[in-house]
Amino acid sequence: MALEQQRLQALIERDIQTANRLHHEDYELVTPGGHRHTKSSYLEDVASKRLEYLAFEPMTPIAVRATPDLVVLRYIARIRLCVGIADEVELRAWHTDHYERHDDRWQVVWSQATAISE
Repeated sequence: MALEQQRLQALIERDIQTANRLHHEDYELVTPGGHRHTKSSYLEDVASKRLEYLAFEPMTPIAVRATPDLVVLRYIARIRLCVGIADEVELRAWHTDHYERHDDRWQVVWSQATAISE
């Protein structure tokens, strides 16, 4: 899905204006470590480089389930990032995103990443 690719690119490039438009106000992310982030805390961390994505790439085709107002995407991603002052981390994770149509535009409302053991 092109919109998901656009969202991932915005996160890597720290394009907060685009990321803000693509994430709904009620957006929540559940990380592989089980932490929950709101839209504001997530995008603030990305903007400040407390969370810096170096790569976020689908490794498998993106599976899509859709109704007229809801799309669910699922794929395995390669995620390379720096968190705070920590060293660079790379992981593979099942990644699931829920998009909803709001005011005739699609926005992601939930994301969840589940780490895959090597």
